[in-house]
Amino acid sequence: MLGISVDSSPANKAFAEQIGVHFPLLSDFQRKVSMEYGILNEKFGFANRTTFVVDKQGIIQHIEKDAAAIDPTGAHAACSLLEHKKQ
Repeated sequence: MLGISVDSSPANKAFAEQIGVHFPLLSDFQRKVSMEYGILNEKFGFANRTTFVVDKQGIIQHIEKDAAAIDPTGAHAACSLLEHKKQ
C-alpha cells in the first residue's frame, strides 16, 4: 500500500506523522501521476481524492472517488476479494 499526494515530500511527511500513517506517502508534486490516472483538476492544480486498488500485474481492479475514497472499507473489501481470488 502507498499513498500519493500532489503536496511536497516534506508536507507529506508531516501529514503522515500527524495521522500515524505506516505506509509510504509519495509526492506527485509535478502532477504527472495524477494527470496519467485522470484525476488531476488542472484548473486548480489538485488531484481529486481517489483510491485505486491495483493488482500485482498492475491492472486497476477497483476505484473509489471523492467521499467514498476517504473511507477505506471499499478498498479493503476489494483487496480481500483479490486475496481470495489468488488462492
